[in-house]
Amino acid sequence: MTIHVPPSQLMLDQDLAAPMFRCGEIEGKWHHIRSSWPHVIIAVSAAERPSAPSEYGFRFDCSGYRQIAPTAQPWDAATDTPLPAARWPNGKNIVPSIFRPEWKGGTCLYLPCDRVSFDGHQNWLHEHPNRLWQPSRGIICYLEQIYELLNQSDYSGIRGA
Repeated sequence: MTIHVPPSQLMLDQDLAAPMFRCGEIEGKWHHIRSSWPHVIIAVSAAERPSAPSEYGFRFDCSGYRQIAPTAQPWDAATDTPLPAARWPNGKNIVPSIFRPEWKGGTCLYLPCDRVSFDGHQNWLHEHPNRLWQPSRGIICYLEQIYELLNQSDYSGIRGA
């Protein structure tokens, strides 16, 4: 009996085993928690802040991966449910403009590399070319942006703190 694995799942599996992803794990930037195609849960480390977690989980929907950008939402890996809005990352200006629980019902991040958020934002092609999904870079493209946001001075911890 042959089990058919979708090409997009094979691509994601390759990217999760690739040196770029593994280096990020070794450097403590992120780590793979679990996968259940087409979803993958990855925790991304955050800068130390009072009353804030050391990392946040994100559930990526990777349908159509790599040619189609994934979409990600903050996720509680322990309960396998969406992260409550009060526990989303917060900050002064930049972080709350990206981590917006009210945007699309909290199902995605307001980033140009997110397929759900990109829809209807053709202006991002010219306004944020460095934040667009790059199929050749795969999941690293998205993870690096989340990591950068959670490790800059604008990040202040969780919303409910």
